[in-house]
This record gives sequence, structure tokens and C-alpha cells, in this order.
Amino acid sequence: MDRQTEFVLRAVEERNVKFVRLWFADVLGSLKSVAIAPAELEGAFAEGVGFDGSAIEGYARVYEADMVAHPDPSTFQLLPWRTEATTARMFCDIQLPDGSAANADPRNVLKRAMKKAADAGFSFYIHPEIEFFLFRRPIVPGVPPIPLDYGGYFDHTTLDEGTNFRRDAITMLEQMGISVEFSHHEGGPGQHEIDLRYADALSMADNVMTFRVVLKEVATGQDIHASFMPKPFTEFPGSGMHTHMSLFEGDTNVFFDAADETRLSAMGRAFTAGLLAHAGEITAVTNQWVNSYKRLAGGGEAPTYVCWGRNNRSALVRVPLWKPNKPSSARIEYRAIDSAANPYLAYALFLNAGLDGIERGLELPPEAEDNVWELSDRERKALGIAQLPRSLDSAINVMEESELVAETLGEHVFDFFLRNKRAEYEAYRQQVTTWELQQNLARL
Repeated sequence: MDRQTEFVLRAVEERNVKFVRLWFADVLGSLKSVAIAPAELEGAFAEGVGFDGSAIEGYARVYEADMVAHPDPSTFQLLPWRTEATTARMFCDIQLPDGSAANADPRNVLKRAMKKAADAGFSFYIHPEIEFFLFRRPIVPGVPPIPLDYGGYFDHTTLDEGTNFRRDAITMLEQMGISVEFSHHEGGPGQHEIDLRYADALSMADNVMTFRVVLKEVATGQDIHASFMPKPFTEFPGSGMHTHMSLFEGDTNVFFDAADETRLSAMGRAFTAGLLAHAGEITAVTNQWVNSYKRLAGGGEAPTYVCWGRNNRSALVRVPLWKPNKPSSARIEYRAIDSAANPYLAYALFLNAGLDGIERGLELPPEAEDNVWELSDRERKALGIAQLPRSLDSAINVMEESELVAETLGEHVFDFFLRNKRAEYEAYRQQVTTWELQQNLARL
């Protein structure tokens, strides 16, 4: 038994933990959970906990359903909102009964990508800016929600409900070992942002999953509804999850070059070029819902075109220069991904797309200095600026042809994801919308 496992068993006993929740994600990024009694924990570490994989979105077919959840003791944390009966949680790695890693496990997809990077000597770090909306209850399907407040970007408000919510959510996140860098009001009514301090990609994917649970728990306790829907309002900006990333070799940030005016090294430029080269292919994963493409329809700081820049908020990839002479701060920011993505799959694709750029020595195209949204189609074409997929349908068609996405996700996740998203788009395509009724019912 290793030291971390011994620590967890001792902590469960000393803290009088009553329930241990084992967490994992399905292919679409929804959190799954099973609770076990403390007496079962040692057995869970040794043998795992079996479950029916065919009942989990994207995991297995009925005739190959047996799967085993193995808790990762390094992810042990108490749940601060479970005060009446002390409860802890751990994330799990999913295996088959023979001990091999389950191909359907999104956490395993990311671990494979990180092992590939580690074999090349690299560590991959992530820092996300997570946007979300707060609404008043009750939420009625089909009826526009009522925002919690009507503040704007960076508005300083008195101790209103949104300010209190962010304070309570951040307190709870930090109680769970998740460090927060910033928080503020975003551009839309009821829209807020909390930025997490950087961590390795696997820890950050776990943190993002925990973040969503914490925010919904805090919201429910305050009779509020927290939503990560990418675009709940037509007239206001949607919720992104701008993702800063950097690659380290030991303690050295390989993206940094003091001699370059962007402070981006040749390796950093090649990594960025890889992201741009594969941007269309990975969009179905970074923006996986029909509603995601309403956010990407243009404007609102949601990028639509494949280009990069420094102070250019219309660019897909930005090179922040807040601390231009601090090597550890060198990074790039991918701006298309929204808050409802599966972080395990998205981070794996970011990493492999960037590594592909390094492996092939891809050249970074010229920097986009103009507001790309304001250029004409002809001007963008002359500059070699392509467009991201404009719908989930076009995104999955591009993804289907991608060798990189297929290899990164593995055959099982790749096939399931495409089938699931095709079904979602077909169901959406058949819907008669309120807009169509308003435009056509009276005059046609």
C-alpha cells in the first residue's frame, strides 16, 4: 500500500467520514458518482468498484458492460457542503475486469496524451477562465430565464447576490484545494467569471469538473440556478472558457524566448501553429453542443476565424503579454472553447495538436493585427484566414476526417462521440423554433 493510500485511509478515520463518493466523467463530460461506505474503501483501492458500463453515456455496449472504477487517492478531498454527514470524494480511473484501461474513459484519453508529452520530456499546464450565468429560480424549460443581476463587464457592485455568490463559491473551491486567481462580473446580465490558478492538465480537468459541481451546489443553497450553457441569450455574449496553456521541460517554460518580440520561442510558435492547423478538426469537442455555435456566430469576444494575435480579441489564439519578461508566464490562450466542453477530451486534443506542430516543425502564419470580424470574406481569404465550423453538423463532418482526433480520442470515444453528436444535430434540425414562428406564421 503506497503512502497516499495510507493517508486517505487515515484521514477517513480521523475525520469520521461517513460516505466516500467516487467520481468519473462520461464521454460528454457529465459527472458520474457512486458512494461507498468507509469500510469498503480499502477494498476499493485494492480491487476497484464494479459497475454497469452500458448504463453510462458512451462507455460500453450491453454485452461488454462490466467495468471497474479505481479511485485515485491523490484526488481525495472532503466535500464542504456535506456538513450533516462528512463526505469525501475521489476521481477514478476506469478499467476493464482484466486490469487494462477502459478506452471509453475520458480521463484515460488525457492521461495517454500527457504520457506522450512526458515521453518527449514535456509537462503540460492549463489555466482556464470559466464563464457562467446565474439565474433566478424557477427555471422553466422553453421560457427565457431571469438573470440574477444586470451588471456589466468588470462592474463593481455593492454586496449583491452575484458578489456574495462568487465569494462563497471561491471559499468552497479553496477548501477543496482549488486555487482561484481572479473573479469578476462578465459582459452579460447575470454572467460571471472565475479564473483558476494554473495546474497540470490532468489536475485541471479534475478541477474543472469539481468547479461545476461546487458552483451548482452553492447556487442551489442560495435558491439560484448556475448554468454553463454556452449561449442562453440571443442579445448578450455567451460563456467561454478561454484556456491558457504552456509547455515545460523540467522547470523551464519552453514557450519563452526573450529575444522574440512576442516572447514566444520557436517551439511555442510551432505548438501554436499546430493548434491553428487542427482548429477546425477539434471544434466539435471544444464546442460540443448545438447551442455552442450560437456563441461562435460572431462578436462577443468569441472567435470565428482561425488566426492568432497579441492584443487581438478576435483571434482564435492569443499570445498574452501581461508579464513579457517573466519566463514562467509565457503562454498562449485558446479562445473558442466554451464552458460546457469535456475538459479531459479538449485538453488532450490541445496537447496533441500542439505537439504535432512541434513534431512537424509547422510555421506560424502571419499575425492578425486587424479586427478579423470586420474584414470582408475576400480580405480574410487574401490573408489566408479560414473560418471555424459554423454549426455542430459541419464541425462533426470536419472531425470525422481527422486522423489526429481519431488517434487522440481512440476508436471507441471517437465513434461514440460522432454518433451522439449526429443524433443531437438531427433532433435539433427537426425542431420548429420560436424565431421561425415569429418570422413566418403570420405572413406565410
